[in-house]
Amino acid sequence: MIEGIPGWAIALDYVLGMIMWTLIGRFGMRLFLPEESKFFFNRFFIQVTDPLLRLFAPITPGFLIAPMVPLYVAWFFFMARFYLMPWLLGYSVMGMLSFPLESEIALGVTYLLKMILP
Repeated sequence: MIEGIPGWAIALDYVLGMIMWTLIGRFGMRLFLPEESKFFFNRFFIQVTDPLLRLFAPITPGFLIAPMVPLYVAWFFFMARFYLMPWLLGYSVMGMLSFPLESEIALGVTYLLKMILP
């Protein structure tokens, strides 16, 4: 699947995917930890995603509760990956689960599981 996709598209998808998953990670951490927690993963997610949340603040609805805002912003990155990337590549539909980042991760997990569980 990746052989037919240009390198710039894979790199752009990886960047957008990492941003999206980091925002989802911040949302997930917020389910279990308060915003002011000193846990290093929580601080990392906050430091990395705060600039994005400030950037998207003008288009973030005021009725959203604070823990949902990272998930709302992650939705924009998902939409860019699902609709914008195929359009840039000239595809009418790229298909669900055809994201290069997640495909590579799935292949890696499958490979590791085959090594562990013969």
